[in-house]
Amino acid sequence: MRFRLFRRLAASLLILTLAAVFLAGQQCRIQTEEIAVLDSRIPAGFDGFRIVQITDLHGGVWGDGDNKRLLAAVSAARPDLIVLVGDIVDEHSDLNTLGPLAGALAALAPTYYVTGNHEWATKQVNGIKTTLRSHGVTVLENDVVPLERNGSVVCLMGVDDPNGPHRTQETLPQMMTEARAGWGDPYTILLAHRNDEYEVSAQFQVDLTLSGHAHGGLIRLPFTDGLISTRRTLFPDHTAGLYPLEYGQLMVSRGLGNIPPMFRLFNRPHLPVLVLRAP
Repeated sequence: MRFRLFRRLAASLLILTLAAVFLAGQQCRIQTEEIAVLDSRIPAGFDGFRIVQITDLHGGVWGDGDNKRLLAAVSAARPDLIVLVGDIVDEHSDLNTLGPLAGALAALAPTYYVTGNHEWATKQVNGIKTTLRSHGVTVLENDVVPLERNGSVVCLMGVDDPNGPHRTQETLPQMMTEARAGWGDPYTILLAHRNDEYEVSAQFQVDLTLSGHAHGGLIRLPFTDGLISTRRTLFPDHTAGLYPLEYGQLMVSRGLGNIPPMFRLFNRPHLPVLVLRAP
């Protein structure tokens, strides 16, 4: 009798331990995912171009206070371009970690940044942007930047988050007009933090929009695109992965960080590596 009780207690302890290890891994183990972006509009010179997409870090530190694990994962992805698509820090972050991370990323590949809603919530956006610039990161504030490779050009665009002074809907058509006036009909890549404004990208014919914000729906159950939205509604859509739109494509990262007490389940921290593929 006592032996059976001991076995049950031991089995229960083992199950609880395994569950705790699994849940911890869901919060702490970065998943690097390589995703091919196929589009006949991608110029030949950009075939094989690799973009590492970092979103929703929320000031998290991955490895002994110096982001060693995150930087190792980014380096292993062999990026041609690194994009920081908002909520890299939030109201609770130690902003002293931002400069060293930015400098280390910029040393790996050209790095570009747009704000998310949480940067504006810190009320320190100007300081955040100054820190990033001083460490080699290009801050896009509703800007268009041509990228050149092997004789080809694509246009990279970045919009400030709607929590900022200008809304995407107001600035995106202006940027598209600027891109077409300067470079004909280029393939366009837009950095825009919020995943739920994708209809605007399709409306103004952006080829590829890179977003975050949704945290993958936090808990990912079978046959769902996530359980909980950032607005605390159930069963959101367009929360993780590459989606076709009425025009162009939308890539949503599940992000790297979180805001306690929310937790991830079947939804590990996400480091997408986009590989452009020309026809």
